[in-house]
Amino acid sequence: MWRARRAAVACEVCQSLVKHSSTIPRNLRLQKLHLVSRSIYHSHHPALKLQRPQLRTSFQQFSSLTNLSLHKLKLSPIKYGYQPRRNFWPARLAARLLKLRYIILGSAVGGGYTAKKTFDEWKDMIPDLSDYKWIVPDFIWEIDEYIDLDKIRKALPSSEDLAKLAPDLDKIADSLSLLKDFFTTGHKLVSEVIEASGPLLLLGSPGETAFRATDHGSESDKHYRKVSDKEKIDQLQEELLHTQLKYQRILERLEKENKELRKLVLQKDDKGIHHRKLKKSLIDMYSEVLDVLSDYDASYNTQDHLPRVVVVGDQSAGKTSVLEMIAQARIFPRGSGEMMTRSPVKVTLSEGPHHVALFKDSSREFDLTKEEDLAALRHEIELRMRKNVKEGCTVSPETISLNVKGPGLQRMVLVDLPGVINTVTSGMAPDTKETIFSISKAYMQNPNAIILCIQDGSVDAERSIVTDLVSQMDPHGRRTIFVLTKVDLAEKNVASPSRIQQIIEGKLFPMKALGYFAVVTGKGNSSESIEAIREYEEEFFQNSKLLKTSMLKAHQVTTRNLSLAVSDCFWKMVRESVEQQADSFKATRFNLETEWKNNYPRLRELDRNELFEKAKNEILDEVISLSQVTPKHWEEILQQSLWERVSTHVIENIYLPAAQTMNSGTFNTTVDIKLKQWTDKQLPNKAVEVAWETLQEEFSRFMTEPKGKEHDDIFDKLKEAVKEESIKRHKWNDFAEDSLRVIQHNALEDRSISDKQQWDAAIYFMEEALQARLKDTENAIENMIGPDWKKRWLYWKNRTQEQSVHNETKNELEKMLKCNEEHPAYLASDEITTVRKNLESRGVEVDPSLIKDTWHQVYRRHFLKTALNHCNLCRRGFYYYQRHFVDSELECNDVVLFWRIQRMLAITANTLRQQLTNTEVRRLEKNVKEVLEDFAEDGEKKIKLLTGKRVQLAEDLKKVREIQEKLDAFIEALHQEK
Repeated sequence: MWRARRAAVACEVCQSLVKHSSTIPRNLRLQKLHLVSRSIYHSHHPALKLQRPQLRTSFQQFSSLTNLSLHKLKLSPIKYGYQPRRNFWPARLAARLLKLRYIILGSAVGGGYTAKKTFDEWKDMIPDLSDYKWIVPDFIWEIDEYIDLDKIRKALPSSEDLAKLAPDLDKIADSLSLLKDFFTTGHKLVSEVIEASGPLLLLGSPGETAFRATDHGSESDKHYRKVSDKEKIDQLQEELLHTQLKYQRILERLEKENKELRKLVLQKDDKGIHHRKLKKSLIDMYSEVLDVLSDYDASYNTQDHLPRVVVVGDQSAGKTSVLEMIAQARIFPRGSGEMMTRSPVKVTLSEGPHHVALFKDSSREFDLTKEEDLAALRHEIELRMRKNVKEGCTVSPETISLNVKGPGLQRMVLVDLPGVINTVTSGMAPDTKETIFSISKAYMQNPNAIILCIQDGSVDAERSIVTDLVSQMDPHGRRTIFVLTKVDLAEKNVASPSRIQQIIEGKLFPMKALGYFAVVTGKGNSSESIEAIREYEEEFFQNSKLLKTSMLKAHQVTTRNLSLAVSDCFWKMVRESVEQQADSFKATRFNLETEWKNNYPRLRELDRNELFEKAKNEILDEVISLSQVTPKHWEEILQQSLWERVSTHVIENIYLPAAQTMNSGTFNTTVDIKLKQWTDKQLPNKAVEVAWETLQEEFSRFMTEPKGKEHDDIFDKLKEAVKEESIKRHKWNDFAEDSLRVIQHNALEDRSISDKQQWDAAIYFMEEALQARLKDTENAIENMIGPDWKKRWLYWKNRTQEQSVHNETKNELEKMLKCNEEHPAYLASDEITTVRKNLESRGVEVDPSLIKDTWHQVYRRHFLKTALNHCNLCRRGFYYYQRHFVDSELECNDVVLFWRIQRMLAITANTLRQQLTNTEVRRLEKNVKEVLEDFAEDGEKKIKLLTGKRVQLAEDLKKVREIQEKLDAFIEALHQEK
């Protein structure tokens, strides 16, 4: 009976707990809630074991403290001793007589259970912070060391104690009061710790705690009641701050050791100790994708929405310093107040065994641990920037790609943009401000670009320009990270520290941001090392009032935390967008392939580089063909070209003046003198010019000659440019003239014709030369006197007045020549007067100069006809030549002259041919190869010379395929890493 009533009381307590507790499932059987009964009779029931539920959350703050290890929970389960049932009949008798005492006793036991249940609920409410080990101090997990749970268990009365207490209500009341005070004190203590620490508890010291439960619970309670709530909070904040800094130093030491170990491992892999091939890192693969996209479309007009960390800020805001702190090296050119970043610089950060930097288009590695290599790297970046900037401009949109590798670097891709300016100063182009804005917008309009907005904390926030620009591109702040630099100067100079808090929280700007950070970028000395800046930054924030007064959170300070936050955000956005971008490029590739099949079904898809290689091979083949020209062909064209160049001088200045002499001796003397003068001054130079022009003509003929059906006109511009540039670079050997002069002197001095065949060849050569001159002279006379009577009758042409005067003058001069066929080449004054008077008598008014001009052509024709007749007579004169024209009226010295000229031409052509085939053709071939190599390295030249829809379509198709392949490889590697 007594047990039934006691169980009924316990059941009523459990039912009340079921009604008022939301944490107990309603479908739980009621008998499982009889904890008091089971604590007495079934102390080892599983329901009595304390369990700590796990807290699952997706929220995570960016902090360098996430790597700290967490002490495991050491709470020991409460064990209630099993008390055997005893037959205590006096107690049962008293219970029957004194029912009121049983009710009081039941209430006391229920109160004890309620206290225990309150403690259990408090334990259940504590979240499982295993995912946030860096937040919860160690003393939380060691709370069982300070709260004696065995003592609580022992404090609960057993059945014997209850029986003994039944008659004495005072002892029961004292025991229950003591138990309630103990639970109340413990609950209040932990609640104050949780409340003071806030939602983001920082690490506590494992050896020092703010509160320690002792056996003297009442004394501890009295002590903490004397301390006000504000002092408790200040004390907790101070202790937690020191604890955080302590663990920060421990973390840095461990990270440094970890970095050294990873460096050693990577070095071993690099040396091939493990004999395995290292795969390309994810960030390197991603950077290659961005490089290909940049080459594909530098203006970002395509669907390039792949993430990048775009670093923007006002000029001299410290964005370059922030990048250097993230890269852990001073890699950028620096200047006091001068614009140093003149073009975008894409920096790919990745982990590696050595701290090095290298450019995309260069194999040289710069050791970032050596000051001389750092200086060389900064100088190289500055040179590349100035090279990108066109004449008359200050900045350039062309990107410089730089890879930085080193132990412990966060993997990401950052693009450093030129600083935004408010006004254009002297020395800048007028459109500098607009150009910087357009470059910044081009990068920030990418919907997946992470905008790292840098703001100088030492200047007034109202003077910032970049915040307005960022707000326009990302009005909701979903991809913007705000960074306040030079916080040390801001704290020192700003009168109201709360203003810094307003800045870091974005209350002074119209822009919104994903996160806010505060950093220190050094003391303003450009010679400071990265390690010195980091130490100064840590020391500043240790003593900063901004952190002590909770104006700034611990995870919002230092460039280390900033780097971690940016890297996490970068990779999150990459994972979210890369597959969508890959699908987009697959669609683009399909469209381009379809267009190619429809327009060029029988042609291969050769891009600009492949077309250039094909054209290069064709050009080199043509140059080789030039060296295969036969010697006979070279000599023929050289001899013919040289004669065309010197024939006028030979006939007009050598042959005609000598032919006017009275005897053969004077003729030969005049010829020798004039040949000597001609050879010394003009002939060798003319010969070299002829040879060089002949080489050019043959080279051009091979380059531009159609190849039939295989000819591709897409190469015509390139071949013409290669030809012109090769000829421009070619310089003829300067010693050729001197050696040629000696050969020509010896050839012209020889007068010995060895056989009749050479004699006949000389006469033939002379006749051809004279007939060509006679034909030219006939044409000149025809133009001077106008059409003859046949043309006038047949073609209805008439003479002009001047032509009629020339015709009358010609007729009068021809009459004079008929009277004296051996007339000299010049008219005397009296002869000119006679001709003029005769013409005047017929009513023709003439000028003496007109008579002389007409006489020159008339006499020239008469002389050439006479010389041709003399050639016919000399055909049989070889016999007299052998006898030196002794006892003969026939003299053929003019034939000997033309033989000498002909022989000189043949010897000169042979000499030039040897020089061409042995030297000049090879030098020209070398020039062509050099030009082709230069053109191969000049992308702009290839774009200019290889143009057309076909080329551009093939170029786009190749780039899209390359982008898609690299994206697919990157996505596969990304999935494997997961």
